[in-house]
Amino acid sequence: MSSDDARFEYLDPAAAATGRIGLASRPLVYAIVALAVVLSWAVLIVMAGAAAQRAIPEELGPGAAILRALPDLPLPALLERFVALCLSPAPAGEVSIPMFLALWTMWMLMALAMMLPAAAPMLRTYCEIADTARARGLSVVHPLVLVAGYVAIWALAALGFAATAIAVQVAAGSGSPASPLLAPAAALALAIAGAYQFSRLKEACLEKCRNPFATLFANWSTRTGSIFRLGMRQGLWCLGCCWALMLVMFAVGLMNVFWMALMALIAVGERQLPGRAVGKVAGAILLVWAGALLLVSL
Repeated sequence: MSSDDARFEYLDPAAAATGRIGLASRPLVYAIVALAVVLSWAVLIVMAGAAAQRAIPEELGPGAAILRALPDLPLPALLERFVALCLSPAPAGEVSIPMFLALWTMWMLMALAMMLPAAAPMLRTYCEIADTARARGLSVVHPLVLVAGYVAIWALAALGFAATAIAVQVAAGSGSPASPLLAPAAALALAIAGAYQFSRLKEACLEKCRNPFATLFANWSTRTGSIFRLGMRQGLWCLGCCWALMLVMFAVGLMNVFWMALMALIAVGERQLPGRAVGKVAGAILLVWAGALLLVSL
């Protein structure tokens, strides 16, 4: 009998199974993270389908034909209200708290859908270290605590993105916070995102995201608070790596799931594929797009 089985020797089958699931942290955390990603994408796709039927073509941005093809499913009242808040213009001269909360929720869903898959190296590395420590009889903080710290950073970032969306929309004086920016502003957002792909800061943050072992091992702890802060640290590296890619959503429309998927693929590809080809090709495309958009607008 293994040492793990011995811990549950005197428990009834249901309690023993629950205990084994608690110890088998890797399958559990992978399942929970995968479920969070799938549910986030499902909600975003349903929202995008509903928004595409309600918005005028100019508010859909690039890929409008794909968005129009999404099914317009009947939504629960709460989700219907959520979509309406995201598409409503901000009241003149004031900040709508419900709208801000709705946009923050949307950005959180986008972060979960786009950035949790990109956290795969961090989760895999932590679980490997945790399994080694547990095999030696050491205490281990559950990986979900690390994930919670990582998500907390993106929750704070979502506050900033939501505030920026409302501020830009109020300054423009028309449209909804979820609509694409006007051509010159969209070109600026694309240019910033493209140029950042070639920066040294981007490269440094990407290296930390790709190879988290040194950070996780050097800061290993059996304290829940320390692991939560370690997750926040990794979240900061990820934010430093991907914040500029998120700016692309301002240029194409916040409910444009087609571009969300492309940005998510770039974020994952940068971490999982060797070299910098993915990031540099993406940066070059964004810069060319920005230049073309600016020329057209002039």
